[in-house]
Amino acid sequence: MKVDEFVGANRIDQGQGGNLMVHGWPIEQCTVSSHDRAILRELGAKLRGFAERPYEKEKIALWTAHNDLKTEQPVIFIDCENGWNEIFPWAETIQCEGEMAQDWEMWLRKEIYWAETMKDDKVVEAKLYLPYQAVDTAWGIEEERVGDPTKGEAYVWKSPLAGLEEEEFEELDLSSVIKTPEIHIDWEASNRAFEVAKEVFDGILDVEFRHKWWWSPDLSLSYSNLRGMENMMCDFYDYPDKVHEMMRLFTDGYLAKFDFLEKNGLLPNNCESMYIGSGGTGWTGELHGVPGQVKLMDMWGFNEAQETSEVSPEMVKEFILPYQTELASRFGLNYYGCCEGLDRRWEYVKAAIPRLRRVSVSQWADSARMSELLRGDYVYCYKVSPTDIAVPNPDEEYIRRRLNEVLTCCKQHGNRVELLMKDNHTLGHSPKNAARWVEIAREEVARVYG
Repeated sequence: MKVDEFVGANRIDQGQGGNLMVHGWPIEQCTVSSHDRAILRELGAKLRGFAERPYEKEKIALWTAHNDLKTEQPVIFIDCENGWNEIFPWAETIQCEGEMAQDWEMWLRKEIYWAETMKDDKVVEAKLYLPYQAVDTAWGIEEERVGDPTKGEAYVWKSPLAGLEEEEFEELDLSSVIKTPEIHIDWEASNRAFEVAKEVFDGILDVEFRHKWWWSPDLSLSYSNLRGMENMMCDFYDYPDKVHEMMRLFTDGYLAKFDFLEKNGLLPNNCESMYIGSGGTGWTGELHGVPGQVKLMDMWGFNEAQETSEVSPEMVKEFILPYQTELASRFGLNYYGCCEGLDRRWEYVKAAIPRLRRVSVSQWADSARMSELLRGDYVYCYKVSPTDIAVPNPDEEYIRRRLNEVLTCCKQHGNRVELLMKDNHTLGHSPKNAARWVEIAREEVARVYG
């Protein structure tokens, strides 16, 4: 086996959040051979053909009206996540030889599959979005992971502050161990990749930087990573002052990161095709970001606290929401929630988060109750259970029945509903499940909404 075959055989798709490439390439990888160039240009031309369909403009109009609360027509979005590795097994699919070219090839194949096979409401564009080659120093202290998710493995983590004795933790100056994040960009490598991409796709695709600098300002995740989940649960009661001290450091760290990115023109334009929050895309007529000049108030913000799912609403109100409010205030529109059940804390979230527009309705929420609470005032982001298509032969009757129940309830309450199929760890090794789910979802939307 050749070296490049060995590398390909041991790679998996690393894309995240609606096909974002999240890591750039070192300078030595920023090259594309004539062999790889031919493959990429052929795929790019195919993508451009889909992007030029009038249907893509119709989808933009649908998403825009949806996010602007001007239509009750549901939207449908699916991201196969780890299931992409079952649709496109790397060693069997990828034809390019260079690592950067392989990443671009996988990205293009996924975009084409969305358009050609899955046929959800994701907008297909004649663009290639590149990340920077960059390092985020994060908090200067991190958990030790046992297991490697970049290889498709499950993992557990060892929290660096979990083993402190009570007195040690109480007396610890957290600012001495938790540092303000710094971002360091390798401009030579980043610009080289950009120029190579422009040459490879000349006359076919536009090239644009789009970097995922953060997902959410993950206050509860950062706390649980550094302190441990069980400790976090107890700390709310046992060490309230330390919780506030740590949340303050995290909040200030994110604010500093936001300011740096804004000042240096590095913020992504997420008010169009970019995946936002915990699902969906950002098309809206209310925000107007210009690539390279984006300000925080041009963007969707996102906050969640899913690690606190079993924490009382009152404790979330006291220890989490004040800091999230401060962060959310910097953004033009806001999305809230991920897997936590928001029906039990909705009144606190509603009162705290400014310019709130999109709200997660997870499998841990009472979907009917959330429908009553949200009405037509927010986007009802319904997270369909990924277990529905995680088996070789999905129960289509159950999928239909559950979708119909949710959609009927949403229509009754005038919700602006979207059906989001995500968090897919597997498609049951049956790639057809993804497209079939979209077909069923469309049929049930038509049945309920006409």
